[in-house]
Amino acid sequence: MRKSPKSPPELRERAVRMAREHRGEYPSKWACIESIAGKVGCTAQTLDNWVKQDERDSGQREGMTTAEAQRIKDLERENRELRKANEILKLASAFFAQAELDRRIKS
Repeated sequence: MRKSPKSPPELRERAVRMAREHRGEYPSKWACIESIAGKVGCTAQTLDNWVKQDERDSGQREGMTTAEAQRIKDLERENRELRKANEILKLASAFFAQAELDRRIKS
């Protein structure tokens, strides 16, 4: 699956604001999203996702906020780095322990 390039934050904010402001002018939320998506150059599904995420971020909808998702991503990256460092330390410890044993045997 190929991911499309990320839209600039300004475009996302503008599109979400337009969807929020013009919702009452359309018979349904989806009709509003389809109309605005065509005007800003994204798909209706993409704009719908942006609107839903904005609702989560503002507390109007249940789910993970952008800040929470970023925190989890950062913690997962840190966890991976710590696991790698731990593995390196284990290997170094084993290497130096073996070197100490070899030194004691030779002397």
